[in-house]
Amino acid sequence: MTTQKRVGVAIAAADAAEALARIQRAEELGVAAVWMATGGARMDALTLFAAAAVKTSAVLLGTSIIPTWPRHPIAVAQQAQVVARLSGGRFRLGVGPSHKEGMVHGFGADFRAPLGHLREYVRVLKALLQRGKVDLAGRHYTARGEIEEPSPVPVMAAALRRRSYHLCGAEADGAISWVCPAKHLRDTALPAMESGAAEAGRPTPPLIAHAPVALCDDVDEARQGVREQMGMYVRMPFYARMFADAGFPEAAQGTWSDAMIDAVAVYGAEEQVREKLRRLFSYGATEIIASPVLTGPNPEASWERTVAALGRASDLA
Repeated sequence: MTTQKRVGVAIAAADAAEALARIQRAEELGVAAVWMATGGARMDALTLFAAAAVKTSAVLLGTSIIPTWPRHPIAVAQQAQVVARLSGGRFRLGVGPSHKEGMVHGFGADFRAPLGHLREYVRVLKALLQRGKVDLAGRHYTARGEIEEPSPVPVMAAALRRRSYHLCGAEADGAISWVCPAKHLRDTALPAMESGAAEAGRPTPPLIAHAPVALCDDVDEARQGVREQMGMYVRMPFYARMFADAGFPEAAQGTWSDAMIDAVAVYGAEEQVREKLRRLFSYGATEIIASPVLTGPNPEASWERTVAALGRASDLA
């Protein structure tokens, strides 16, 4: 698996047609990779990527992430095989346990031992997709099956706190963060991944930093955009604990402080954005997923400006 540094874009859209158009436009603007999340009852990223695979030619496609609880890993592997083949090997699969409230309320999941579940889930996917056969009777999953033509699909996992980064270092083909302070990635995430990889006797996999990005000269406007568009995360217990670990105990109040936003978000004029992206790479990120924070009176124009700048940032790698 390549460890080339890249700047990618997270795609969010109102419907499948808009998402597909944005993926195509991102490729036209020079973006190296696009990523999509699947959550709740919203549209399925894997299905959409099957369409995107035949409408694009170069951009990498990745899920960040698919929640594990609603789907058996063999079912996900069935879909992933299709996208991998249609895209000519441009697909990367990211999975994760998501959040207890959403999984219990939306799916009735028995949300216990999420890291144990994730470990077995990743093992099933890697065995089946990369080696062509799985035979697991685990504590959380039973999975047996074979495929004739394995696909070298990288299987990455979501990570938030030290133990999840350690798991990714030991088991996954990469760790995908989200709204994690840059210094926390450097000082906590990467060492935990290195420790997990060393214990497993393998190289440390890539660390993928997923961050909000606002191409905006007005600091107050950029911060307000983060609060409006990312406000839910700081109200979730897992994220509040991660921020406390990173030195921001005020996260327990359920709101973004200016200091928290400044530690997480990439914002400013284009050269300021580029410099902050460079800093993320210098802190140990192998790849960056940028989630555009839309500012100003015209959201579509803001998206276009931001993604165009991120396409030009491909030279940072």
